[in-house]
Amino acid sequence: MSSVTRTAAGPASLRPQQPVAGAASGLTRVLVWAAAIGIGSSLLIMIVASAVRYSPAVPPMPWPAGLPPLEISCHLPVAATYAGLWAAAVLGAGGVMAGLAALARGARIPARMLIAAAFVAVAAFAVLPPAGSTDTLSYATFGRMAVLGHNPYVMTPGQLDGTDDPIGRLAPQIWRNHPSLYGPLATAEQRAAAGLGGPSAARIVFWLKLWNAIVFAGVVIGLDRMLRSDPARRARAHLLWSVNPLVLWALAAGGHLDVFAAAASLFGLALVRSRRHAGTVTGPGPLVAFAAGAAVGVAVNFMLTWLLVALALAWALRRSPTSLLAAVAGLGVAVVPPYLAAGSPLARAMLQRRGKVSADNFYQLFSVAFRHHLPPGPEVVVGAAVVALAALLLWSLPAAGDLPAVQPALAIGIAWLFLWYYQLPWYDTMIITLLALYRASRLDYVVIVQMMAGTLALLPGGSGAEPPLGWLRTFSHAIWFTASPLLLLAVAVAVVALCMSGAWTTGPPLRWPVRW
Repeated sequence: MSSVTRTAAGPASLRPQQPVAGAASGLTRVLVWAAAIGIGSSLLIMIVASAVRYSPAVPPMPWPAGLPPLEISCHLPVAATYAGLWAAAVLGAGGVMAGLAALARGARIPARMLIAAAFVAVAAFAVLPPAGSTDTLSYATFGRMAVLGHNPYVMTPGQLDGTDDPIGRLAPQIWRNHPSLYGPLATAEQRAAAGLGGPSAARIVFWLKLWNAIVFAGVVIGLDRMLRSDPARRARAHLLWSVNPLVLWALAAGGHLDVFAAAASLFGLALVRSRRHAGTVTGPGPLVAFAAGAAVGVAVNFMLTWLLVALALAWALRRSPTSLLAAVAGLGVAVVPPYLAAGSPLARAMLQRRGKVSADNFYQLFSVAFRHHLPPGPEVVVGAAVVALAALLLWSLPAAGDLPAVQPALAIGIAWLFLWYYQLPWYDTMIITLLALYRASRLDYVVIVQMMAGTLALLPGGSGAEPPLGWLRTFSHAIWFTASPLLLLAVAVAVVALCMSGAWTTGPPLRWPVRW
């Protein structure tokens, strides 16, 4: 991709090759324009779909008098909304990939322009209704339970509805008989939002989305600060995270709490840096390792699945027993007391979801059982496949330079996200931020296609209702049950092929120190 040079200070920097011919330069300009048009048009469609109150992308809820949130009280045609959002997912993914290709060819995309665009989009989504998912209504329901003195790990939304509570009756039908499975910090955040929003679901959701927007912007700033000494890496990070329409749709528009876990794990893993002195390379000291473990523990306090990142942290520190023990201690301090306080009801709530499948899995191409609740047998087989792919990636993925925890976190995260039978597009935030700190490679494009496939399978997301009969339902089923699963299978095969061939075509690893 590019040559590696060393500055007088020592760290390696990325200098993409400049186009040398008119045709090459012209193609680079085309890619830049394609990125701008694809990302811009995708975000515009998503904002319009979010702004209209009676949009198939927006969960129905009573709207309070006054502001916020903002909304346009009109109807969007159902077919136009479906088609527009499908186009937005494809345009957004294509725009990001075009921008990455342009950077690889030497384009200079101003980071400040990308940051400004990201902040405008995040601010717009923060004050608009939730779109693309009904999860924020579940968050509001669990927060309402906690405010009223109920245990959200015991009480179900249907039971709250039985008390004639105005929030309980809005709970999505698919989750009405399931208690919360979110971590203790997630419940605390939901309770705080419910306390501020009172009996209005729209106001509770507004607070949830506002805090999500603040954390999302914090990650934008953090990535920019970490990579500011390298213009190419800086722009690439903002393409992957800050202005990526798929990420913005999942987190800023949808209001998913995964952004909190992604932020905590990113900064925790970024603390684990190799130190170079007199020709030797050493890992982080015990205090830094403890802080890294505690930060990853914060992520686990939002969703237990982020224990996968803790495994990656342990793998990165395995050669230093002192640092490893310090990281485990930090993780334990952050995780054990809150989960002990939540107690066995949370464990039972999680076990109740065992075997549940999501719409976007490729296993349904081979068996319709993977469209329903799975028996233990296939679950064991899939789990073994995840472990095998994680091992293959740990062996074949190039090192991440002076950030030794990034490579194992990507290896474990990709194996789980690409092969487990219950996945949702916003789960991909586990690896998107880490890609920004990793080498530029073909893996970037594979991950973007994977997230696009999952997004397509869940659009428009405002309810679980089937689209109207006719061509729209036929086309929707073709995406849900054929196109998206085929894409997901293709990217899983592509990851294995990259591992076996080693054809990552990577850029240079990131070296520290960088200018903060």
